[in-house]
Amino acid sequence: MEGITGYTYRNAHKSHFIGIDRYYTPFLVANQNLKLKNKERNDIAPMHNQDIHIIPQILSNKAGECLWAIKECHQLGYDEVNINLGCPSPTVVTKGKGAGMLKDLDQLDMFLDELFTLLHLDIKVSIKTRIGVEDDSQAERLISIFNKYPISELIIHPRVQKDFYKKPVHLDTFEKMLKKSKHPVTYNGNILDEEDYHQFIERFPEVERIMLGRGMISNPAFARELLTHESLTKEEFLSFHHDLLSGYQERIGGDKNVLFKMKELWYYFETLFYVDKKSLKAVRKAKTCKDYKEAVEQLVSSCAINNELHKDMHFR
Repeated sequence: MEGITGYTYRNAHKSHFIGIDRYYTPFLVANQNLKLKNKERNDIAPMHNQDIHIIPQILSNKAGECLWAIKECHQLGYDEVNINLGCPSPTVVTKGKGAGMLKDLDQLDMFLDELFTLLHLDIKVSIKTRIGVEDDSQAERLISIFNKYPISELIIHPRVQKDFYKKPVHLDTFEKMLKKSKHPVTYNGNILDEEDYHQFIERFPEVERIMLGRGMISNPAFARELLTHESLTKEEFLSFHHDLLSGYQERIGGDKNVLFKMKELWYYFETLFYVDKKSLKAVRKAKTCKDYKEAVEQLVSSCAINNELHKDMHFR
C-alpha cells in the first residue's frame, strides 16, 4: 500500500508476526525516464529486505517501460514481479495506468502481447486486477485475454474501479472468472475478520491463496489469527508499534516526518480498539515522538482491544 507498507513496515511486521508467505511492495512507477525514484530503489534493495519474501509491483501502461522495470528487478535478484491493473486512484487512472488500463481491453491485450514477446528473462510475471471500470460486463473477456499469456498468478480484486473500496465485492463475477482462468488465482478484497475469511473459503474451497490489505494493516496479527486463532494482545501491539516508530526514526529522522508516517496508520489502527476519543485526540495532536509514544501507551492501556474488526468500517 502506497506510503504505508514500505520496507520499514515490512521488517517490523515480519519480526513480530507469522502467517504471511510473501509481501508485495507499493508499486514502482515505470516511466519514460527509465529511472526509479530513490525511494523506490531503496524499497526493493535486497539489503533492506533480508529474509523477507517480497514481490515488486510495477505500475506501467507501456510494454517497453514495463520491461525495463522488470529487468531492473531481475538484476537485483528477484524471480517474480507483479503488474498492477487494480489501483483505482483517479491520479493513476487518468494516466491510463492501474485500473485505468481496463478501459480499453484491446490496448491491454496489445500491451501484454508486446511485453511477453519481448520478455526473455527467467522471471515470473503475475497480475493484480480489478474486474472493470464502470461495470463488470467485460470481466469474462478480461479473463480470455489473461489466458493467452504465461502469467504465473492472477490476483483478482472483484470490484470495478468506480467502486474504490466502498461497495461490496462482486463474488458472482469472481466465481465466473475463477472457473475460466487457466492460471492460479489469488483472491483479494473485503477479508477483514475471521468470519469474512471462513465465509469465503466455504464458498470457494478451491482458492488456496488470499491477499490481505486494509484488514491486515488494521490488525497486524490478522494472518496469524486466521492460522492459529491467537488474537493480538496489547503488549504485542505496543512492541510492534514501538519497533516501527524506532525504524522510522532511524530511517527518516525529524519528529515531524516520523509522526506523519505514524499518525497515518491510526486511520487503520483505531479500529483495533474501543477508542477513547480523548486518548485518540492526544495521539493525533502530539508534536514530538516522545509525547506521541506516551499518548499511544495511554490509549492502549485505557482502551479495550477489539479482536473482531468493526463490520461497518468505512473502507470495507
